[in-house]
Amino acid sequence: MELPTLTYEMIAVLSLLSFTVLLFVTEIIRIDVAAILVMVLLGALSYLPGLDNLADVSKLFEGFSSNAVMSIIAVMVIGAGLDKTGLMSKVAALILKNGGTTEARIIPIISTTVGVISSFMQNVGAAALFLPVVSRISARTEIPMSRLLMPMGFCAILGGTITLVGSSPLILLNDLIVSANSSLPADQQMETFGLFSVTPIGVMLVLTGVLYFVLFSRWVLPAQRERGEDASSARSMQTYVENMYGLRADMFEIRVPEGSIIIGQTLADLMVAHNMYILGTSYRGHKVIAPMADTKIEAPARLAVLGLRRVVEQQFAEPYGLEILPQLDVFADDFAATQSGVAEVVIPPGSSVIGQTPIDLRLRQTHGLSLLAIQRGEETLSHVETEDHSATHIGQVPLQVGDTCVVHVQWDRLTRLKSDRDFVVVTSDFPQEELRPHKVGWALAFFLLALSLILLTDLRLSLCLLIGAVGMVLSRVLSIDEAYESISWSTVFLLASLIPLGQAVQNTGSADWIAAHVLALLKGWPIWSLQAGIAVLATAFTLVMSNVGATVLLVPLAVSIAVSAGGNPAVFALTVAISTSNSFLIPTHQVNALIMGPAGYRVVDFVRSGGIMTLLFLVVSMTGLALFF
Repeated sequence: MELPTLTYEMIAVLSLLSFTVLLFVTEIIRIDVAAILVMVLLGALSYLPGLDNLADVSKLFEGFSSNAVMSIIAVMVIGAGLDKTGLMSKVAALILKNGGTTEARIIPIISTTVGVISSFMQNVGAAALFLPVVSRISARTEIPMSRLLMPMGFCAILGGTITLVGSSPLILLNDLIVSANSSLPADQQMETFGLFSVTPIGVMLVLTGVLYFVLFSRWVLPAQRERGEDASSARSMQTYVENMYGLRADMFEIRVPEGSIIIGQTLADLMVAHNMYILGTSYRGHKVIAPMADTKIEAPARLAVLGLRRVVEQQFAEPYGLEILPQLDVFADDFAATQSGVAEVVIPPGSSVIGQTPIDLRLRQTHGLSLLAIQRGEETLSHVETEDHSATHIGQVPLQVGDTCVVHVQWDRLTRLKSDRDFVVVTSDFPQEELRPHKVGWALAFFLLALSLILLTDLRLSLCLLIGAVGMVLSRVLSIDEAYESISWSTVFLLASLIPLGQAVQNTGSADWIAAHVLALLKGWPIWSLQAGIAVLATAFTLVMSNVGATVLLVPLAVSIAVSAGGNPAVFALTVAISTSNSFLIPTHQVNALIMGPAGYRVVDFVRSGGIMTLLFLVVSMTGLALFF
């Protein structure tokens, strides 16, 4: 094999590639800024004498309109649309119900689910759709996003190896095999692969990823970090009430059985008698948050109760034979920090509510406000009995100018209250968005339409996804402004800015030069070691250029090596297509770039966790290829 000659353009590209890796590893500047800088340098260097073909400056910014980047933008919008309807919260609730709230149980459920989904749709799409789910789970379990997103993202990448349509390299594989057959003799012609030919290897890889994080997450996943885009910044009810007002109260879910003696009593009677607050009721599937005080208890029912544990257990649950559940079940989603919480509402001068009592105002019915306490000067009046405060029937206390009403409220109700001049909403750090559950049908319809177009037609991936995204906007699942806000622009700029560098590595012959020298070193080695060398080379290439580009470049080389060494060229080609999914070491893969911001990851986190995953991928994939091919 004749080795290509190193040119000035190759030297420039390889130097720029090394500089990029240095910026990523050291994080001297933000990673998306580093990517933009590299793109600008690539364009500027192209004007120097002797480097004219380094990059086509007229196409330098085409990465922003590439199929991959537009697909990511569209799938973010689709994911936001599904989340806006509350569907992702229901998925999160289902996972928590079946998996509990511990990291060891949640990680395998999320990772396996995403892995299976990414076997028939693009892995970045599966990861983007599950971002809101993981955010909800993180908020409700207080498990940091940094402990959940990397397992989810890695398994989304691994899931792309389960079927021949799970990743772009595997989709291209059969076309590349047919193309290579034209130059092979009749007795060495390769057969194309079927849809599920790679399934055993893909399943092995996904299971490896799940077991890796279940067994070693304690050591390989980063600790809690600040999260840039997490909706759970809303203050938790228990912590805020205790710190600001000294009201040491907990939330309980209580089951009321048939035949209970409290059946027929009103919520007001029970709350006054036992110095606690009933914030929600559920009777035969009909759930009410902030129910009216004159609501009568029916059975079998569930009650969401706020109060001091000692009081709730000894004075309410035990005497009446009620069961306190170990954790919130029916009400878990309603009282998650992303859906509701504690807020402060001040009574301003001139308000029409001055002199009236909360009972007169029917705050629950009219505004969805469950009044927990009234802060009046130095005094805190609370309906809930605590260790440090005696209980007061605050429902009968006339409101005065300057009273701070501490309330529990659904965030969408609090958003609407801001336009009411009788109240001044002091709390500002809460998700000020309005869910649209009535739009769930439209959201699902356009999601399924996009998915069907991907699986059943030859339309370009980005076009299929954009059809779903535009449908979300036209059906008013999302407004266009909300669609813009749902896009992680740092991710878009990171990926779009790196695409020209990957093209330069390929177009200048730098990739050919690297591949030829590496393969020359492997000449004369045993077939299994040649195959392993091809896998390592494909892994290295996919870290610095697109996996599609790496596949197109290396499959013909791998076939040539296999033929000359007496190996199976189809297996060598498959080795390349699978190994280009081994992209965990640095956040250049679309999925890794997607999860980096929300989880607050640094490059060193990928180097530590992804380094081990890279080695495991190589060992497991080579073992699977040996066993099944």
